[in-house]
Amino acid sequence: MPFVSITRLRLRSAWFLPGFAFYTARSRTQSMQAGGYLAGTVLADARRAFWTMTLWLSEADIRRFMTTAAHGRALPRLMRWCDEASVVNWTQDEEILPDWTEADRRMRAKGRPSKVLHPSPDHAGLTFAPARRRP
Repeated sequence: MPFVSITRLRLRSAWFLPGFAFYTARSRTQSMQAGGYLAGTVLADARRAFWTMTLWLSEADIRRFMTTAAHGRALPRLMRWCDEASVVNWTQDEEILPDWTEADRRMRAKGRPSKVLHPSPDHAGLTFAPARRRP
């Protein structure tokens, strides 16, 4: 069954945007070349928040991707760069990406905060504003 992974990251400061953009571009290229990758998209939300949504053949495929190459090098930096970070995963029957409303709903219902060194007041409770595109 296809495996969906949703992440939400909020950068503490605009100072981290260049480094974040660098690793995001390389991680996106890496994901599209990774075994088991089916589809993916990114949402640039308001207030320096970014969502990723990827669809994989299996959980094992995304686990291999996460810890290697560009994505593996980016992970340690995110603890310092972000004041909010969370992830939610699930399996589904369809090989299509869900919409952002469903991603947001699942993040709030079943998501878990990731470790960050400077958490915001909204971090632990996942009480951030709903996902939306910038105006």
